[in-house]
Amino acid sequence: MNSSLPQVRRTAVYVYQAPLRAWHWINALSITILAISGYLIGSPLPTLPGEASDHYVMGYIRFAHFAAAYIFVIAFLFRIYWAFVGNRYSHQLFTLPFWRASFWHELIHEVRWYAFKESEPAKYIGHNPLAHLFMVVIITVGGLVMIVTGFALYSEQTGLGTWQDQMFGWVIPFVGQSQDVRMWHHWGMWVIVVFVMLHVYTAIREDIMSRQSLISTMISGWRMFKDDRP
Repeated sequence: MNSSLPQVRRTAVYVYQAPLRAWHWINALSITILAISGYLIGSPLPTLPGEASDHYVMGYIRFAHFAAAYIFVIAFLFRIYWAFVGNRYSHQLFTLPFWRASFWHELIHEVRWYAFKESEPAKYIGHNPLAHLFMVVIITVGGLVMIVTGFALYSEQTGLGTWQDQMFGWVIPFVGQSQDVRMWHHWGMWVIVVFVMLHVYTAIREDIMSRQSLISTMISGWRMFKDDRP
């Protein structure tokens, strides 16, 4: 080994516990199924010849959508629970320190970093401020909107008096009409799809260019730091 080469010690912090990591990948899978099946529900495949009962393609698509929706909701409820019982990083998805001036200062730095206006990335144990903001807005708030609007539309099929109708039936007259709820649900899907694409891009980019690991962290739970500088 060449002793003249600078020695950089890699440090690690255990950030994401196993239940949180499992939620992340289950959530990713359910969102993928929801997006694909939701798109096909909004833009159905061409009609196939013969009896509908011989194919039942749309039935399977709708079943996949509804099943993935229930998984998404159950996982979301578990994620709320884990925010209370998990470690200090598990509640970031539901808290946003917008009252701290340092948060906005660091947020601006992250925006400039992603815009290639900063030469030096910062180091964070949990989410960086920009990722933190988008996770709360898209996953938490956006996820709640999709759950509420989705079950409101679902209540039209389960019928009056069902628990879906009693809990979410009010959404349709509140928004206006069924088609309005469907529109918001549809556009919510596209917002989440765009976020997922940006999320994957930034995770890969940060793994290469930043001073800490991202993708491997959501697999192992350990945040690896590439240098010892603050």
